[in-house]
Amino acid sequence: MLTRLPRYFLFVLVPVLALAPAGAAVAQQQPAVRDTVRRPATAPVDSLRRGFDQQRFLGGLKAYTKRKTILGKAASVLFNFTERREEQGGLDATLLDRQYDRHNYKVVRRVDVKTLDAFGFNINDSTRVPRNILEKGGNALHIKTARRKIRKLLLFRPGEELKPQSLAETERLLRQTNFILDARVVVNEKTSTKDSVDIKVITKDVFSISGGLQIRDVGAGLLTLRDKNFLARGHDFRNRLDYGLSNPQGWQYEGSYTVPLRNYLGVQARYRNQWQYEEAGASLYRGFVSVNTRYAYALNVTRFNQGIQRTFPEDGTIPEFDPMGYTVADAWVGRAFQPRSYDLGYENPARVIVATRAIRTDYYRRPDPTFQSSNTALFSLGYSVRRYYKDRYLFGFGRTEDVPTGSLLTFTSGYDVNPTGGRSYFAGRVALAGFNPLHGYLYVNGEYGRFYRYGGWQEGAFSSEILAFTRLYHTGNWQWRHFFWNRSIIGIGRQPPNLVLSIAGDRGLRGMSDDGILRGTSRFVLNYEANVFTPVSFLGFRVAGIAWVDAAWLSTNGRPSPFQGKPYTGFGMGVRLRNEYLAINTIQLLFGFYPQGIDDGRGTRLYQTSRTIYRFNDFSFGQPSIVRYDSGL
Repeated sequence: MLTRLPRYFLFVLVPVLALAPAGAAVAQQQPAVRDTVRRPATAPVDSLRRGFDQQRFLGGLKAYTKRKTILGKAASVLFNFTERREEQGGLDATLLDRQYDRHNYKVVRRVDVKTLDAFGFNINDSTRVPRNILEKGGNALHIKTARRKIRKLLLFRPGEELKPQSLAETERLLRQTNFILDARVVVNEKTSTKDSVDIKVITKDVFSISGGLQIRDVGAGLLTLRDKNFLARGHDFRNRLDYGLSNPQGWQYEGSYTVPLRNYLGVQARYRNQWQYEEAGASLYRGFVSVNTRYAYALNVTRFNQGIQRTFPEDGTIPEFDPMGYTVADAWVGRAFQPRSYDLGYENPARVIVATRAIRTDYYRRPDPTFQSSNTALFSLGYSVRRYYKDRYLFGFGRTEDVPTGSLLTFTSGYDVNPTGGRSYFAGRVALAGFNPLHGYLYVNGEYGRFYRYGGWQEGAFSSEILAFTRLYHTGNWQWRHFFWNRSIIGIGRQPPNLVLSIAGDRGLRGMSDDGILRGTSRFVLNYEANVFTPVSFLGFRVAGIAWVDAAWLSTNGRPSPFQGKPYTGFGMGVRLRNEYLAINTIQLLFGFYPQGIDDGRGTRLYQTSRTIYRFNDFSFGQPSIVRYDSGL
């Protein structure tokens, strides 16, 4: 049974989906122009649009919202057609870093922190205040972030010298927290002197509490509850319960509690339980959050219970699993060194990083003697260059987003000791990314790792990723981008029972649920998506139309290569509603078509989700690790 949707969603879905292709057709007939140039609002109408005149429809709806009648006022609350004069994309953040370079190494005399509520305020316009009952009511339910919490996240302190890039890095890191929508960190030029400065920090909150109930079928659904700013201290408390699943367990749960401390030190407790997989753990960590961070470290303890698939039955029957249980304790520490700069005006953005890690894996339940407890030591040497750009309309809908670019080169070696003997490990990783506001973004990553023992190579893995998106195109008040994402994980020397890779959901085909049945040793995934950002706003949610195509190859039945079988494919379209001020800020209503069928054999699915699959990868150096090979990729 398909989820029943409210009728007003259909009212939004029909015009948006009809508008998206037409806007693209108009754009294809005109030459490419710079992003800063707006096309005329009176662009010629495509002659193919005969059945539905989109401009006339929107014009009529806009006029209706201006009526003084009760229905007209109700429509003005639901829909907002105000044209936004927003900052154009492609601002070079590396140039913005140099705005306050003349204040480097001055003493910070005073830091003023101002926090804004989630609704009605504008971080760039001090005159903007809540104006209607929705904005005022939302703020009444929201606890504004404590200024003391913001001060703990600053990279500078009163009485200390202001280091290069500390202002821009602080602003970027504040935006990357879960509970802050946007931030500005500026120097008060009126009070600055030759040897000291006053700094002003302004942050704008998101509405941190969220929850939802998604009904998939009778007795089946998804229940979520989260607070990104629990107790107004930045604590992140999240819960997710899937019930009514088709597997024997019938449900799965995932939850965590994260506490951020001073200097971006974090503490987390987590628990996950699904069919044939259980995980519980706790960790303390601090990464290379800033370019100027010199030390990073972490301590983590996790307990696992899972089933290892042993049989490969026919479709419709449940395979057999052998139980496996083990604990993993690991710790690592890293140190960053700054190379000498040959530019007398600015510091070298590159960092040379060395790190070491120790891992203890202890099996208390083994499916067979090949699974042995072990001790692993890893050492990494890396070279990292990080730069950031600012843009809009990437994964968000108008908010300021930081685009990471740069390069990362790492080499990892290690040694694993277990009762059957020792073995060496070698791995390497290369990642590059570039961004141009007139052309788009391209990220390429590849890593390879493998064990070596007794003069021969053993199991390993190769992982790669390519993420690309085009520049932001404009047609009147409409904007759109194209996204392309490729991910692959190839298991080397891995045979059953190491069937852990899935292509469900975010790992491959959107709309496919993961019941733990379809597994393989290698995977290759292609995702394409077109986003059309409309000028329509619905109850504070801005509206975008999307269309997507997914293809995934999976090696099953003992095949070494995923390309020996036919790909699993999915096609779909839908509408995305996004409100940047909310904790769960995205609602997607999607229709998917799957030629091979999914779940119980259905070839189509209409569903709702709040998760988008794309993400950025930073160029900060992480802990030394073995190339990841598990179902969570």
